[in-house]
Amino acid sequence: MARNNFRGGAMPGGGMNMNMMKQAQKMQQEMLKMQEQMELAAFTASSGGGVVEATVSGKRELTKLVIDPDAVDPEDVEMLQDLVIAAVNEALRRAENAANEGMAKFTGGLNLGSLGL
Repeated sequence: MARNNFRGGAMPGGGMNMNMMKQAQKMQQEMLKMQEQMELAAFTASSGGGVVEATVSGKRELTKLVIDPDAVDPEDVEMLQDLVIAAVNEALRRAENAANEGMAKFTGGLNLGSLGL
């Protein structure tokens, strides 16, 4: 029968676990910092050759909408609506892409969102 030579004290490799904990804490702090920076960022997009411009925050909230008066045609309100939607959606895509790029730094490019994480 094999005899266990462990006599108490720290388990072998315990220093590695502490190092991993420190790295995880550092990564968490960096992720929080990146999240704060993202929330302060602004993402702008335009449509219709620049006649409609939308700005969203990193929180994905519309913060500014500029419409050139020349884009307002009472006979074609649908066109203006389409331009607003296009500009807002593109600004939101830019915010989402920036967030994904920031997270990729921490996940090594893994798509954790598809795993529900």
